Amino acid sequence: MPDPTSAFATGNRRLLWAGLLLAASLLFTLGFACAVPFAAFGAIAAMTLPRRDALLVVIALWLVNQIAGFTILHYPWDAMTLAWGPIFGAVAVASTLAARAATRNGGLVQAALAGFAAAFVVYEGALYIVSATVMGGTEIYTPAIIGRILAINAAGFVALLAASLLITAAGAHVRMSGEYSA
Repeated sequence: MPDPTSAFATGNRRLLWAGLLLAASLLFTLGFACAVPFAAFGAIAAMTLPRRDALLVVIALWLVNQIAGFTILHYPWDAMTLAWGPIFGAVAVASTLAARAATRNGGLVQAALAGFAAAFVVYEGALYIVSATVMGGTEIYTPAIIGRILAINAAGFVALLAASLLITAAGAHVRMSGEYSA
């Protein structure tokens, strides 16, 4: 598989991509509150950024979500909400690492499917385990709710993947134009 990070190899493009992901995270937080597609973000970060940058971006996305949640959406300042915050952050990091491991082989389509699937399964699986063992129940894990979360994550992932491919194509066009304009 071609290096998925090559489109974002330069510092400026990497910062632009990170900024776009942060803006998308804010929009998803404002639109979906508790259903932000962290599995989608983890998968796309794993596919498009070096490991360290992918993890830093996912942590920044989680921070944007938490700050917007408590300041704009007025999440309650209770023990349960405060406990869930770091859990979501840790699970987002774990899903990014799973996606990174799953995207190492194959072409773009195979890597995208494997990365997204790994991120989603780890994200939802880890949240289910935490819910069942520590946080008091699994009643919210109905097929309808998981289906909705899957749909939000899948749509988010497809949109982010399309954006990354457009940025890659635009970057290649700019490089090619510069090479032949001399």
